[in-house]
Formats: sequence, structure tokens, C-alpha cells
Amino acid sequence: MAQAEFYRPANLDEACALLTQYGAKAKVIAGGTDLMVAVNRKRLSPEVLIYIGDCGLNYVKMVGDQLVIGAFTTHTELAKSSLVMEKAPLLAEAVGQIGSRAIRNMGTIGGNLVTASPAADGAAALMALDAELKLVSQNGERVFRVESFFTGPGETVRQAHELIKEIIIPPQAAGSKHGWYKLGQRKADVCGAVSAAIVVEMQNGTCRKARIVLGAVAPTPLLAQAAGSKLQGKALDHTVIAEAAQAAANATAPIDDWRATAWYRQRASGAIVKRLLEQISV
Repeated sequence: MAQAEFYRPANLDEACALLTQYGAKAKVIAGGTDLMVAVNRKRLSPEVLIYIGDCGLNYVKMVGDQLVIGAFTTHTELAKSSLVMEKAPLLAEAVGQIGSRAIRNMGTIGGNLVTASPAADGAAALMALDAELKLVSQNGERVFRVESFFTGPGETVRQAHELIKEIIIPPQAAGSKHGWYKLGQRKADVCGAVSAAIVVEMQNGTCRKARIVLGAVAPTPLLAQAAGSKLQGKALDHTVIAEAAQAAANATAPIDDWRATAWYRQRASGAIVKRLLEQISV
């Protein structure tokens, strides 16, 4: 990397001013677990680095009945947070499996979203939880549902002068159940070949609402809406579960890469969704 200018703003206002000044020349750095890998491999050579660790974006708190998470909060902090484990256990489980312990100690939830990997564990869990994220700039704030944030591999709606401030998770209805599974070439320190995050709201033995999200099987984390619709208003019996699992597999658009073939990913998607729904139905 050529010599880059480095800035360490003391607060969010200073960070936004720097992003307005430098725009696309600048890269925001938090944990650096994705950004610095790209720099070291010469895939990226930013002219300006803006470190946001001093901007007060490390927090987990309740605002009314919503769980609000600052973008600089690390995966380890989320996985160990009693508040996250109580209000959004799916997120705690998913981020607790990201990379190695060292990666989880440094990597942040905001970085996991901005990197926009189709396999991002945190993104899949947040989509299943119907979360929103808040972008901030000198022009004000914009709020997006997480599934609307991604536009392609490594691409989002975030503009060069904006950064993620926080993630907002709505309250989970009484009777909600969740499932998470990541399939990879080994059991730990793995980027998933296929992953699934599911939240099902049950009432009197019937599914009122379901969100099924698949990772690493499409250009972005995939909300399988047709699969969720198969469950709505029904008891989770074997027939209904099989139909939803097949709908989830049909929604995928996977690729071949070093982790798995497209053929395998599509079939594994259905199998994982079926397994998780069977566990949820018990």
C-alpha cells in the first residue's frame, strides 16, 4: 500500500466531516479484519484511512423495547452480552462462530455488514431478526432494513460519505423460536459454504410468521420469502417443512468456488433448512 493518510477522529461528527472531505478516497477502519487483508493482498490501496474506534460506537443497550447495537461492537462482545443472549440469542450464536477467537475479538458488527460478503454470519442473523441499520453523515441519518442494505457481493447502498452508526433489532414476539447452522469444510475458524438463520413465530402450535435466511448461496445474504410463506398459518408438520425446505433451495443462486460447488450448495440449503425447522417444531 502506498503511504496513506491516517485519521483518528475523536467523535462521530469529526468522522463524518472527514468522510465528507475525502469521499471515495477514504476507507473507514474499525477492527480491520477484512480491510487490512485486502490491503495486504494489494486488492485495495486507500489514500485515506479513518479509524472510528474513538467515536463512541461500542455499545449494546435497550431503547424502549428495541435492542440497539453500536457499529463498533465486536463479535466477542455480542456473543458474550447477556442482553443480546436474552433479546436476540440467534445473533449471539451466529457471531460466536465467526472466524477465530482473534477475529471475533477484533472484528465488529458494522464491519461485517459493510464488507457485504454473501457468507456474512452476522448479516444473515440480523436479516432473520428483521433488523434495521442506521447510516449517518453530515447530511443526517438514513435507516434501512438489513435485507435492503446489500446490492451485490461487496456492495451496499452506503455512500462514500456515510458510515454505519448502529443496528436496531425489534422485539421478538412471545413464542418465537430460532435456528442457526453453518456448514463448512471444518468445524471451527471457517467461512461457511452454506449457512441458515431462521426465526419462526409460533402461536398455539401454528406459525404466524417465519423468516428464513441463507448465506453463501446468492450474491447477497438471501431472505427466502417464498419458503417463509409456506409455513405461515400452518402447523410445522413433515409435509409443510419439506415444502418450505424445497422452496428455500429453489430460491438460491449459488456459484462454484473453493468451498463448495453450486450443486452442493443448493441441495445443502434445503437439507439445512429442513433440519432447523424440524428442531424448531419440537
